[in-house]
Amino acid sequence: MMDEKYLQSIPHIDEIAHRGVFSGVPEKITDTFQNRSREKNKLLPSLEDAIQATGLRDGMTISFHHHFRGGDHVINKVVDALARMGFKNLTLAASSLAAVHAPLVEHIKNGVITHIETSGLRGELAEQVSRGLMDCPVVFRSHGGRAAAIRSGELHIDVAFLGAPSCDPYGNANGYSREEGGTLACGSMGYARTDAKYADQVVILTNRLVQYPNAPWAIPEYDVDYIVVEEDIGDPKGIMSGATRYTKNPKELLIAQTAANVIDAAGYLYDGFSMQMGSGGASLATARFIRQMMLDKSIRCRFALGGITGQITAMHEEGLIDRVLDVQSFDLDAAHSLKHNRFHHQIGATYYASFLSAAAVDQLDFVVLSALEIDTDFNVNVLTGSDGVIRGAIGGHPDTAAGASLSVVVAPLTRGRIPCVIDKVNTVVTPGEVVDVVVTDQGVAVNPRRPEVAERLRKAGIHVYTIEQLKEKAEALVGVPDPIRYLDRVVGVVMYRNNTIIDVIHQIDES
Repeated sequence: MMDEKYLQSIPHIDEIAHRGVFSGVPEKITDTFQNRSREKNKLLPSLEDAIQATGLRDGMTISFHHHFRGGDHVINKVVDALARMGFKNLTLAASSLAAVHAPLVEHIKNGVITHIETSGLRGELAEQVSRGLMDCPVVFRSHGGRAAAIRSGELHIDVAFLGAPSCDPYGNANGYSREEGGTLACGSMGYARTDAKYADQVVILTNRLVQYPNAPWAIPEYDVDYIVVEEDIGDPKGIMSGATRYTKNPKELLIAQTAANVIDAAGYLYDGFSMQMGSGGASLATARFIRQMMLDKSIRCRFALGGITGQITAMHEEGLIDRVLDVQSFDLDAAHSLKHNRFHHQIGATYYASFLSAAAVDQLDFVVLSALEIDTDFNVNVLTGSDGVIRGAIGGHPDTAAGASLSVVVAPLTRGRIPCVIDKVNTVVTPGEVVDVVVTDQGVAVNPRRPEVAERLRKAGIHVYTIEQLKEKAEALVGVPDPIRYLDRVVGVVMYRNNTIIDVIHQIDES
């Protein structure tokens, strides 16, 4: 039975009729859809107007995506505007930063930016940070860790400024244009989707305003507050960087072929498997050898995940891969594939790799990942160079290594006169507990945690070295480098994918 007090609290029907059921309803809009799109929309005349409209204040956090990669013009444009407007003490939380963002050095020096959270740093900005540019250490997170931190509120975004190659007047934004004449495409906007969903205010910067609805969209209108049309938001030629190049290097091709053989021998190349190829020449080239094995075996891949290249979309178009789950398009072929292939899907960073819930990385059979250094505990460094300078990005490295059933790390045994397999990596990014196999141009090592994999490789005729033997081979070739000298000052904090500190980066000592 209903509670008597509750029944008494309900207004009598006569009272409702007396008040009028429809009182307070706003006046119905009867103008045409086209007129409404022109007159009642989210467009503002300038970036400065949008910044003012968001209510941004000193000390707040602004965010950006890196889908334009080395061709990005949005971050520099926005921070320049913030400097002109007198903002100070801002946190810049970008999904990653590239060499093109060197102008941020001056904005750090003048106090506009006082803290950075990112997946990676490159170029002059990374050089300066490594030498003590910032008072507050840079926080480095994996793509999955960043998505989790934003979702949980650990990384709170006040205003997200997101570049989009197409957007309609209400904010439906995408990384390509369905209409003819689009001059820029970045493909998937997977990292931007997380920012758009959780930021307090969202500003879209677009160079192509299209008619409503801009469908399909990467970012829906209900996640967007303001839109600014800018003639220049990026250079499409910069989307494909050196880390996503199509290699012809014989050493990298040898490593790639060996990695494919390892995956096959380990039992993870079967009809309906799933895979991801990380950035780096040898890692990406592995897909070529996997493709031929698939043809020879008459098998298909159920889904390919992660940063997607034209190699992967070509395999999809020839029927070898059923689904492509794209969090970031690594080249223009992949970006354009989104426009034409219905089973090439954009996914957000949370779906991709967040540890807070089941993620796509947890469904991977194998992942192939590059490395700057690997140590005898199988720890991997992809963030700092042999000189201790920051020159890379965490990306999805620890996320995919942890999630995949088989994680394969590929690297040359030596680079120039520097060994890549060493006693202790400069910076631990991916812990050895989640690394299964290391493939070099001069041998393969299997983590002792995976004895069954080592046994399968031996049965397939693949010689398995210990990781210590690979280290000794490297040292026999190039010797043992002098240790890097550091100062006590911490310039970077490296977070594992669960957002706990796994390592720190010290300022290099050049005295």
